[in-house]
Amino acid sequence: MKFACFAGDSDPRLGLVDEAAGVIRPVTGAKDMVELIRRYDEIKAGLPGDAAALPLASVKLLAPIPHPARNIFCVGKNYLDHAREFAGSGYEAGAVKGAEIDEYPAVFTKPASTVIATGDIVSLHPHVTSAVDYEVELTLVIGKGGHDIPAERAYEHIWGYTIVNDVTARDRQRNHKQWFMGKALDTFCPMGPWITTADEVDPENLDVKCWVNGELRQNANTRDLIFNIPTLIATISAGLTLEPGDLIATGTPAGVGLGFNPPKFLKAGDEVSMSITGLGTLTNRFA
Repeated sequence: MKFACFAGDSDPRLGLVDEAAGVIRPVTGAKDMVELIRRYDEIKAGLPGDAAALPLASVKLLAPIPHPARNIFCVGKNYLDHAREFAGSGYEAGAVKGAEIDEYPAVFTKPASTVIATGDIVSLHPHVTSAVDYEVELTLVIGKGGHDIPAERAYEHIWGYTIVNDVTARDRQRNHKQWFMGKALDTFCPMGPWITTADEVDPENLDVKCWVNGELRQNANTRDLIFNIPTLIATISAGLTLEPGDLIATGTPAGVGLGFNPPKFLKAGDEVSMSITGLGTLTNRFA
């Protein structure tokens, strides 16, 4: 199933998306996506329910989890070709040629305040940065909380999957010698368009693509991940309790703007679209 959050008359509403038919059916029984995740086993039996379907094009989609309770966990340098392009770009502080692959996953966070929806405008913050980049990422949505989760049980804790654009100010990432400052600007986490439940997704064989103004820039498959999904769940949950609704972005493949010579950073008016098999398309303009 595919669940979206969309604008209502006053409060956000939840809906069950039928992408093929181009409709969304309002879902009742949960006030928000996190409650739906927590109570999914009892709610799903009554779906799709008898609510009238609305044309998908007629509603304003919000981010699937518009206000995450915690920062979004993110993984850096998790595709080999991207690790190489990043190390050779001059934007990775402390890069060592020949040592592009880390021994352990590089994990950082983006604040929840960065989250916006498909169709929303991403601010280029020109007074702060002149090197804004895009990153398409498969993102895990935690359904069953826990800590010290063994890799072999990791998939039991994933409720679904969505897309995140891990927008990055490369100059801030380089200058501050860590990643948070380049990742944390307002609007720097477009998310969506919805969440597809885990039972409909083969996460180890998903095509991951990104276009800038119609030009295909990133084109990879999740089988190319350096640290696979079970490893990421086990690593992040070691001594840290994951909770329902937590989000883990798994890294981006090669083809980001800093990998070109000269770099192709984003400018006002650019449109970035991202697609992952079975998860829909996330599209945003930059201004």
